[in-house]
Amino acid sequence: MKLCYNQATTLENSNLEKDLDLCEKHGYDYIEIRTMDKLPEYLETKSLDDLANYFQSNRIKPLAMNALVFFNNRNEEDHKKIIDEFKETLENAKKIGAEFIVAVPLVTELKILHKDIKSSSVEVLKELSDLAKPYGIKVAVEFVGHPQCTVNTFGQAYDIVETVDRENVGVVLDCFHFHAMGSDIEDLKKADVSKIFIVHIDDTEDFPIGFLRDEDRVWPGQGVIDLQGILSIVKEKGYSGAVSVELFRPEYYTWEAEEVIKTAKDTTLDVLSKL
Repeated sequence: MKLCYNQATTLENSNLEKDLDLCEKHGYDYIEIRTMDKLPEYLETKSLDDLANYFQSNRIKPLAMNALVFFNNRNEEDHKKIIDEFKETLENAKKIGAEFIVAVPLVTELKILHKDIKSSSVEVLKELSDLAKPYGIKVAVEFVGHPQCTVNTFGQAYDIVETVDRENVGVVLDCFHFHAMGSDIEDLKKADVSKIFIVHIDDTEDFPIGFLRDEDRVWPGQGVIDLQGILSIVKEKGYSGAVSVELFRPEYYTWEAEEVIKTAKDTTLDVLSKL
């Protein structure tokens, strides 16, 4: 498995340029670039050509553009904005060499029937798949372990991806999200590993299912998630892709960025070494 860094982990105490240099220094293979804030910030003073040249000149490579948010169950106007954003992200991903675009389902207080969530998700993902195919880029659906997310378990996300049935549409397996809404480990055991595009590694404090929020994340191996159980399944199935560290811990935002990036690597490798 390859080591990846998700920029959320230094969301408030770093920037893309610094993250790249520190991840390169500490031997990461990949980085997930936040498209909603860190990339626009970078482009205020630099260009996509600068970013592409950085990746061509250094060891670290771009794994994913993260993320296209709230892609399903939108009205006509918002759907058009989603498609326009996706088209722009495809161009940017191609320019710098990113393999994936992460797509996040709608989070809402509205009550939407499961069948309508699935229908919309499948329809939109097929549209995204068609747009992405000429670019050779894949769409990675990240379910969110939150009661108000329309797709909040691994089983639900996998069922949608299986129904879409496209080679360039798969799932992000985030360990925190898997735990946070009580995803069924049996669903993971039955899954085709080729449909798991990215693995996010993280851990969490011991709050009840349904109450966990992003700020409750802690370093891998320092919480209550059964990381060994989850990761050993995907490893045994032959997953050899990226394992990306993604935390949103306010406490860690007070640290120096280099300390965060080094600790993220050390704790992740410690967990992976025990598989």
